[in-house]
Amino acid sequence: MGKLAVYKYFSFMFLVITILISVFTLFGLFGGNTNPAHSTAMAMLVYVLPFFVVGNVVMLIFWLIRRRWHWCVIPAVTILCCIPYVRTFYQTGLFNSGNKSKLGLKIATYNVAMFGREISGFKAEDILSEMKRQQVDILCMQEYMEKSGDKDNSKSYKEYFNYMAMGRNDMVIFSRHPIKKSEKIDFGPYTNNSAMWADIDINGKTVRLFNVHLETTGFNRTMKKIAKAELQGSRFENNAIIRAIYGNYTLGMIVRAGQANLVAREMQASEVPIILCGDFNDVPYSYVYNTMKGDLVDGFKECGEGFMYTFRDKKKVRIDYIFHDESMTGEDYYKTEISYSDHFPVFMKLSL
Repeated sequence: MGKLAVYKYFSFMFLVITILISVFTLFGLFGGNTNPAHSTAMAMLVYVLPFFVVGNVVMLIFWLIRRRWHWCVIPAVTILCCIPYVRTFYQTGLFNSGNKSKLGLKIATYNVAMFGREISGFKAEDILSEMKRQQVDILCMQEYMEKSGDKDNSKSYKEYFNYMAMGRNDMVIFSRHPIKKSEKIDFGPYTNNSAMWADIDINGKTVRLFNVHLETTGFNRTMKKIAKAELQGSRFENNAIIRAIYGNYTLGMIVRAGQANLVAREMQASEVPIILCGDFNDVPYSYVYNTMKGDLVDGFKECGEGFMYTFRDKKKVRIDYIFHDESMTGEDYYKTEISYSDHFPVFMKLSL
């Protein structure tokens, strides 16, 4: 009787864990519809969704081994609900059409991290060589720097990209097609981030291209401040560090949400088809992702392949995106792993 009671107790506990993981997973899937300003906790569930997905897989395997087929249903159904989420960062490529036209439009977005602030101009020139090799027609850059020492980066880039539009501070759009007009989207005086758009004439058809750089998470900035303070003799308890990270992270979420809402309103006002590029500093299925995407098509979900992450760090996350209007068709979507920034450049081939 004692062994049976222990057996039933552990089975019950695993069932409770299975249900809890399933419930938190489902809440996480809907967390991206919640503005962080209204419910930070709900919105933050999106950031731990990968762990919940893995947890459901583990629970499914556990119940399969135990041959408790009726309890297998809970994690199995939850995993099925997660398929649209998983497709935002992993694609098998089995359903891609494989059509590659020679006349498609090649878009690239790249956060170049100020070219590492190096003064020789080497990084800027090498990135330009990569864009030529990839036959890019339109390039969106975030954290762009016009001067590398005495080197004029814009002059070099305009030898290949005939047209250029500058946004606020570090935003730029280079194009081989005529830029008819452009405007800045200012996020206010208390941030270095911003957005812009440019109307581009592509063989007689006008497309409005948005280039955005949303607020950072604040994680790295917080850790650097703490490390600097500790070098100067200050000491922090672990709970104080956690509170500082959490505070900056949640603040970044709220600020990004407001910036995303502003850009979304600008896109809704457009009377021509839209292409959206940039560094969102946020993960798929988040409030920012859903708000920015709206009725647009996520290029990676349409024609990408494999595991997509764009941040060059231990955190393999996708935070750089290319979306497009439904009137266009994606043909190819990929990144190249060049190491001139903490981001990878993202490329997409579009048929208009």
